[in-house]
Order: sequence, then structure tokens, then C-alpha cells
Amino acid sequence: MELTGITIIRTGCRSPRLEAFRKAAIAGLTAMLFMLFTATASNAASRIKDLVYFEGVRDNMLVGYGLVVGLNGTGDTLKTGHFTKQSLQAMLNRLGVKPTDSGLDSKNVAAVMVTASLPPFARQGSRIDVTVSALGDSDSLLGGTLLVTPLLGADGEVYAVSQGQLAVGGFQAGGDAETVTKGVPTSGRIANGGIIERELGFEFGKRETINLTLRNPDFTTARRLSQAINAFLGTPAAAASDPTTIRLNVPRSYKENVVNLLTDIEQLRVEPDQLARVVIDEQSGTIVMGENVRISTVAIAQGSLTIRITEAQQVSQPGPFAEVGTTTTVDRTDVQVDEGENKKLTVFESGVTLQEMVNGLNSLGIGPRDMITILQAVKTAGALQAEIEVM
Repeated sequence: MELTGITIIRTGCRSPRLEAFRKAAIAGLTAMLFMLFTATASNAASRIKDLVYFEGVRDNMLVGYGLVVGLNGTGDTLKTGHFTKQSLQAMLNRLGVKPTDSGLDSKNVAAVMVTASLPPFARQGSRIDVTVSALGDSDSLLGGTLLVTPLLGADGEVYAVSQGQLAVGGFQAGGDAETVTKGVPTSGRIANGGIIERELGFEFGKRETINLTLRNPDFTTARRLSQAINAFLGTPAAAASDPTTIRLNVPRSYKENVVNLLTDIEQLRVEPDQLARVVIDEQSGTIVMGENVRISTVAIAQGSLTIRITEAQQVSQPGPFAEVGTTTTVDRTDVQVDEGENKKLTVFESGVTLQEMVNGLNSLGIGPRDMITILQAVKTAGALQAEIEVM
């Protein structure tokens, strides 16, 4: 049997070694043909790693409450910020200092919330970036230093500890009459300011099954992904259980080596399918339409009645050497009416593409906000074969 220049000779020998070699050759040939096919696929194909989430590979949110010191008089007002005052007193008590209420009047301390993201498979002792945001009435965190702050997960356990000098991008300056503010001076960041103290236990390399979760759930895309993986592996290892989840059974050749399996399949390219959808942002007038949007036969006319009234005052005075009369002002009103006579009626035939529809609406001189109203009216008429999502 000859295929793409490679000849496989069958003999009457049924040696187990030759049989295993034949199966391995067929599997390798199938994988090679699949890679050649995907290499010549359309530019719309995307990598599997860009279409799915792998089970267990995810971030975890961390949050903590702390104090920033060293501010140049831009901290919280301790008289009104009760939680800042209580936090400062508690910290000083732990350090062996017993302050009085009258002695706590500093403007160089601010209560802050510290947030961070714990990356997947982070190991104890590694560092992460943290974000610090003012919680009270502090004017600026510029020049401040975050004191030791535990960072907790959703389960209440401490997973990291943060401390360090803040880097603030904004600033605020001014006097009695004017104040200039650039950026957000009440939020800063500490690069590598958090140290991981606890690891998340997750055995990834010895798993027998892996779930792949689609970022955009779709039946067609899920089936294409499972078919691409099975064609590459040469075995029905992947199956779509629903439009979101693909269950992948680890083949024997990848036992206890799941990392290599995911590395191999995440580079496979698949063309995802997309739902015909029109996304509208009413506030900014933004319209985003997918390529699968279609219009049935419909006639569209856009016109409006515009009445423009302009009021102006004009000075009226008597002529030269007039014996009677006084100088006064009189109102002048100019009324203009636009009935939209120059607007035309456009007919869209059944099955027009997105580009044809946009060109036709643009030829009518229709702006984005009028186009939003037209699209909603076409959808109400049943001629827009797409889903409209208003943000």
C-alpha cells in the first residue's frame, strides 16, 4: 500500500514485534497527515491552548488587609478613620508599644487592601506581584511602605505574605486655589512584593483523565477539538460530553507524563465555530457583528423630522433726528424644518453578507447610533438571523 510516497509492505509474518512496528508506523503516518492538513488550513484556525482551559491550570485570588506607613502627610485621618486607628494600635501593641488615644494623630499612615493572584503550580518561596489600594480617606500612597500583610485565599488560609516599597504611577499636587491630579495616586503596586508560603496540592502528572473546558462553549467547536485530538493521537481518547467540556483519557504512551501530552495537543490548530451575534454598546454607540450574521429580504428607510429653532435678539432704534421713538431690542426667530426628503429606501435581498449590509447602511449616511435602532427594528421584524446582545 503506497500513500504520499511512503510504502508499507505487508508480509505473511505475524511476529508481535513486526505487528507493533506496523501499528506504530500507521499511527505516525496518521499524525503526519493530520499535521500536513492542519498546516494548510485556513488562517482562521486557532491553537487548542487558546480555545480551552486545562483542568487544574488556574489562578487563585488572594486578599489581605494591611497598613502603609511613611506617607508625607497624605494618609488617613485617624480621628475619623476608626479602623485605621484600631489597626495602628493593634500593630503597636504587638510590638510592645502602648500608645494613648491622644498620641495617635499622625497623617503618615493609611489602611489598605492588598490583592494578588496565586499562579498555578506556584512553589513555596517564589514571589508574586501585589496591588495595594487605599481603603480610607488617604490622598496619596506615594512614597509609602507596606508593612507585613498576610494574603488569604477563599478558604481563609494564608498562602502568601507581602511587604515592600510601593510604586505609585499617579500624583496629586496643588494649593489653596487649584489642585492637579494625574492618574490614581491612591493605588500602587509592589513588583515581587509577595512571597508564597503555602502550596496548593494538585497532582497533575499522574492523572488518568483531563478535562478541557472551552472558553466559548459551542457544540461544533467541541466536536472539532475532540476529532483533532483523536486524529493526532491515533486513538479515540477525547470525547465531548457537552458544549463546554471535552474529556481526555490519557493514552498508555503518555502514562505518568501528562505534561508531554498537553504540550503536544495544545499546539494543534482548530477552526472554532461562532454564533451569529450582534453586540451593541448603547453608551458609546459601538456595534460589533460576527461574519455569520445574515439578513433576510427586508426594506430599510431611515428618516426623521428635525425642527431647528434659533432665537436671536436684534437692536431696533429710531432713525437719525427722529423726534419720537426709543432704542430697544426685539426678538428674531428662525425656524427650519427637515423632513428627511433626501433619505432613500434600501432593499436588502435574502442572505446578504455582513459587508453588504454595512455598505448599504453606510450609503444611506447612517451613523452608528441610528444603525443600532435599525438593527433592533430589523430583529423585531424577524429579518435579522442573529442574536442581539446589548451591553
